[in-house]
Amino acid sequence: MPNSSEQLQDAADHVLVSVNPKAGRRSVSSRVERLLECLRDAGFQVEAKTDLAEVTGQANELHRHGRLRALVGAGGDGTAAELTNRTEPGVPISLLAAGTANLLAKHFRLSGDPKRVCQTIAKGRLQQVDAGRANGRLFLVMIGCGFDADVVRQVHEYRDLCARRGGHIGYTSYFKPIWKSVRSYRYPEIQVYCGNSDSASPDPLRAHWAFACNLPRYGWGIPLASQAKSDDGELDLCTYGGNSLWRGLVFAAAAQFGGWHRCLRGCRMLKAARVRFSSEESVAYQLDGDPGGVLPVEVEVLPKRLTLVVPSDP
Repeated sequence: MPNSSEQLQDAADHVLVSVNPKAGRRSVSSRVERLLECLRDAGFQVEAKTDLAEVTGQANELHRHGRLRALVGAGGDGTAAELTNRTEPGVPISLLAAGTANLLAKHFRLSGDPKRVCQTIAKGRLQQVDAGRANGRLFLVMIGCGFDADVVRQVHEYRDLCARRGGHIGYTSYFKPIWKSVRSYRYPEIQVYCGNSDSASPDPLRAHWAFACNLPRYGWGIPLASQAKSDDGELDLCTYGGNSLWRGLVFAAAAQFGGWHRCLRGCRMLKAARVRFSSEESVAYQLDGDPGGVLPVEVEVLPKRLTLVVPSDP
């Protein structure tokens, strides 16, 4: 766990809650209402908003005047990343965990229970965390290129369809889009350059699976980069040369059970503050479980870009 932290200021008494109605496997509205009630009982001035531009603009303004206690996102990793992208450095952010994977929340012990979240806002501390930036967009957990990003794209499209029909996604929602990717994905080669440009690293790593992690775990909790630290100014790269679904399954199983993936032939683990992923074919990339775009992508670390409100107890 990182050590760069400081105490919350007593003078900051405003709490904004950003509600993402698409997050989580069920509606979070009842938990948001309980959180608002707890925060008001604790003496905070509280507002809940669903408009991202409105809530982040207000958060920036309150922060400039030293009045913002926390901007709380009701959602998961994508929600946290979206709030970070839309707010100024230093804006204190926390979560009412309501996403699917909740990797950021699990790593920093951010709860989905309204009473515990209220306690964190009232008695917690500020934690400085690195962020990655990929083609100008911030991410907090990781960037993945290749098959997993293709799955994320398919899931995103399915999630939008569910949202239009009034539903939500959970782990079971991944089965259909995963199967679609399984049938169609061809595992193009990905070139990985550690440096500022292709010329800075003339002999790139060549892989079919490529990740750069800011936190140790990925997906449903796979310890893909178990040595990753969120405040060391670097990303932990993991690349793998398996060009088939079977080799990918072996890789995932080895990572899940004991972290043996790093011993597999074709797996490379290293650290870098800057990296470039490219391909001669169309290869998608994803950021914190949301579609990012298509390679090439330039990635860099922004040290301590995110300020989290986390529980004070160790």
